[in-house]
Amino acid sequence: MRFVVAAAAALLSGAAAAYPDKPVQYIIPFAPGGESDITARLQAVVFAAKYKQQMVVLNRPGAGGALVWSTLNGMATDGYIVAGVNLPHIFLQPLEGNVNYKTDDVAPVYFFQYTADAIVVPESSPFKTYQDFLSAARAAPEKVTLAGSGTYSANHMAHERLNKLAGIKTTYVPFKGTGDLVSSVQGGHVSGAMSYVPFAIQQKGKMRPLVIATEKRHPAFPDVPTFREVGFNWVDGAYRGIAVPKPTPAATQKQVSDMMYAVNQDPEMRQKLTEGGYDVIDVTLEKMPAFLAEKGKAYIEDAKAAGLLK
Repeated sequence: MRFVVAAAAALLSGAAAAYPDKPVQYIIPFAPGGESDITARLQAVVFAAKYKQQMVVLNRPGAGGALVWSTLNGMATDGYIVAGVNLPHIFLQPLEGNVNYKTDDVAPVYFFQYTADAIVVPESSPFKTYQDFLSAARAAPEKVTLAGSGTYSANHMAHERLNKLAGIKTTYVPFKGTGDLVSSVQGGHVSGAMSYVPFAIQQKGKMRPLVIATEKRHPAFPDVPTFREVGFNWVDGAYRGIAVPKPTPAATQKQVSDMMYAVNQDPEMRQKLTEGGYDVIDVTLEKMPAFLAEKGKAYIEDAKAAGLLK
């Protein structure tokens, strides 16, 4: 009997050590070309080289990601189907009340990067510095306008946080698509945008950032201060990671987390992401409860400021 148990344990141990031993489906809940998709394509290349298996990236956009997050728990729990997951989306969407999932239904196992918040203005803007922007906002409440992607989104919440921390009242103007947002900013129809550092890099020469929410100044913008430098403890943005179906066994969740951690250590990929304005992070399964609790608290406060919660 002891021999059988030992043999079974060895077999299970061997199986665990072999993960992943077949292709992994990686569902991105957004259209191709966005930050989540760009990162997934880079990860798939590293995964194939490291594990000699394919990581099949599948784009399934819909309802701002909710289409995937509301159905993920009905998928296989063997670690071979994973989905991209974003913050603050999985906190804010259920609060808004128009999705078929709750925050606790989603099981993130690893976060690998975030795109830092950035206030961006057109090159023609009279705001040459963050202090120029702040002075104008204080002098004329609600007249300074900032475009952003969607309502109750990372951009919207960053806008509300700005107003709260700076003691100002600017007006948020939501856009459904990046194209219209860019045209509006460049055309001077809004004062600027609450966006991300990668957006500022993509628009370099046409727009310029005034302040960014990174730990330290970004090499692409050595003269642009961080929010910490202007007096706010603000290092934040939109976070991207991996989730699995919640019924997935704890051991398998750990395998997926460890696998994505290993992929995220590739130096060439990290360099490409950093140069593109992405901040590479490593939030593993062990760190997840504390990380989600901290972020969730901040998102609830921002949601209250936005009037989503009373």
